[in-house]
Amino acid sequence: MQEQNVGTSPAPSRAVQFVRSFGGPEMLSLREVPVPQAGPGQIRVRVTAAGLNPMDWFMTSDAGTAARFGLGLPCGFGTDYAGVVDQVGAGVTGFAAGDRVFGGALSRAIADHVIIDVAGTTAAGGAAHRTPDGVDDRTAATLTIAGCTAAAALAVVQPGPGDTVLVGGAGGGVGVFAVQLARLAGARVIGTGSAASAEALLALGAEPVTYGEGLADRVRALAPGGVTAALDLHGTDTVQAARDLGVPDKRITTIAARIDGITPANGADAAPGALEEIARLVATGRIRVPVAATFPVEQIGAAVELQAGRHVHGKVVIDL
Repeated sequence: MQEQNVGTSPAPSRAVQFVRSFGGPEMLSLREVPVPQAGPGQIRVRVTAAGLNPMDWFMTSDAGTAARFGLGLPCGFGTDYAGVVDQVGAGVTGFAAGDRVFGGALSRAIADHVIIDVAGTTAAGGAAHRTPDGVDDRTAATLTIAGCTAAAALAVVQPGPGDTVLVGGAGGGVGVFAVQLARLAGARVIGTGSAASAEALLALGAEPVTYGEGLADRVRALAPGGVTAALDLHGTDTVQAARDLGVPDKRITTIAARIDGITPANGADAAPGALEEIARLVATGRIRVPVAATFPVEQIGAAVELQAGRHVHGKVVIDL
């Protein structure tokens, strides 16, 4: 296939990067960079929106952590993106210029343009999926990391009708998907959060319970028939409560901690097609993605500070 282009790309392009050192949001810069070009087997995406995730700031918090993820300076930021294909490299047959796409590009998504290997993965080369009709770009930019992680977590505990699932951190980015997917599987869901998050959790289909000391007792009062599975999407407190409630370790999972006897979940392990199915459920209105806040790319520091505070009910999205 011959190279395809849509319009004329601006020169230069913009990208959010760490330049001098890794660290907090104060170290991020919006820089002018050369417009990247798609090579063989690659597409270039004009990014319109990028979603933030805790992993974005965690893996770039210091040089040692960044190195574990194969990152070095200068380094981009953000992984979830959505936009439009504006250049197609030689040999690419699955995408055409003008296609709406979303996906992941590890620590380089918040940029005007991102290069994606069509045979790659989020962690290596990037990944692209067609954005279904009925899903806007801001919503599409929230799906990849959180959706895949939620799907992988649920695959560990396999909820279904008759189950009561305790979801720790239910109002966070992954929780938004996990709660609704568990409900679609027929399970009852009890979600932990702050008192202020109760209304948001109810809107997702979860029965809210406040986190903190005494969690197991509060859950027991809410579900005297017992809890049968648990997802800890924040730390380890929900795991301890689930064990106190008699949930077997094989039906407990974590995404942010490693605990002996508990199978952790990683979005990279999501089943093939899981992300496309989530996008389809969003397009048909069966999953709702609350976008808590949007920021122009020029306000990237404020956006990261808000997301890193871990008190946002829903997703934070950057507009480009």
